[in-house]
Amino acid sequence: MSSFRILSWKGLFASIMSGQRHYSAIPSICLKRALLVSKVTRYELECKRYPDLKMAKLEATLRKQCFDYDVLLQHHNLHKEFEHRVRNIFNECGIETRIVNRSEYTQSNIDWADIIIPTGGDGTYLMAASRVSGNEKPVVGLNSDPSRSEGYLCLPVKYSENVKEAVDKLLKGEFEWMFRSRIRITLHGENLCATPFELHEHVIHPSYSELERKKQSLPLSSMNVTSEVLPVLALNEVYMGESLSSRVSYFGLSLDNGAWTKVKSSGLCVSTGTGSTSWHISINRITEQSVAEVLKLLGMSHRDPGLVKQVTDEFNQNLVFNCEDKRMTYTVRDLISAGVWPDPKGLEPRGFANKIEVKSRCFDGGLVIDGGVFFRFNEGTTATLEIHKSDALRTVRLTEK
Repeated sequence: MSSFRILSWKGLFASIMSGQRHYSAIPSICLKRALLVSKVTRYELECKRYPDLKMAKLEATLRKQCFDYDVLLQHHNLHKEFEHRVRNIFNECGIETRIVNRSEYTQSNIDWADIIIPTGGDGTYLMAASRVSGNEKPVVGLNSDPSRSEGYLCLPVKYSENVKEAVDKLLKGEFEWMFRSRIRITLHGENLCATPFELHEHVIHPSYSELERKKQSLPLSSMNVTSEVLPVLALNEVYMGESLSSRVSYFGLSLDNGAWTKVKSSGLCVSTGTGSTSWHISINRITEQSVAEVLKLLGMSHRDPGLVKQVTDEFNQNLVFNCEDKRMTYTVRDLISAGVWPDPKGLEPRGFANKIEVKSRCFDGGLVIDGGVFFRFNEGTTATLEIHKSDALRTVRLTEK
């Protein structure tokens, strides 16, 4: 049963006429149960890497590896204190809570909750959001340590200091709904494997051969399946390319049902509006050095630092677009534009599209969602990327007085 109620008939009528669900002039959450998703701290990660070591031996090992053990433990404790403070505040407001870690974050726990509260940074938020399907259940993040984490996807930093104010605003309806677009990926081909492999396991088992062993042991979802929708939606971006970054990625690319182009590059990154502030902008960002060199070639005042900074900032800001935009932006990384490549000529290395199809010609290819979930993507497999309104992630923008 939905945990939302619409309090405005005018808002309900407008939502019906626009073809959208659950928009309301006065948003409201029937907030009885909150699921707090815990961040995996670096300290916890190191404990998992050395499960057989006792505390004293673990401390000695980490100090030997040039870790500042005291700082490591300090930030772990800081996060845990924040987590329990959040839980206490929700409980004081009459809201039942559960705290779960990555392995305990199951579908049954998600179904139990009215709201998902990742407590950590953007990595924790992305992991939590990846397991929430559809646009019904809200995901609202709280940044547990703003001094070490950007927390772009979380509520503003001031609510990390005043969690009670954030909870009160949720209960009073002092917020606006946001629906962050997400990318749905459908794989086509024979003997598809739609079983995800979480890359944090690669940190715990760091050898490449171990990663390969785990990949090969993944059970095929079914034999001779020709089409399958992946069980994870991309909130930030989808990366496709060879698993080893030093190897050239080879694939075919079709935009909006257009002609196919054969491409060699360092991989393809397809981003949402949410992800346009992340890897997308890092790949495409222009530097002041490059701008100054272009201005010099144009015979303009390249020694004017104000002009150089203005042009640089404006270009980089234009790379970002709205998180609710239904378009995707693609970037072909290090596109090989020499000789016969790309084939045919004319492909822009960066642009927008509503539908993107990628045909893998990779030897050991991977399709990675939000930097955390890996799927095999080798020769003979085609991926179709699209954005559907029903896949959007529901979250909030708190009202500021």
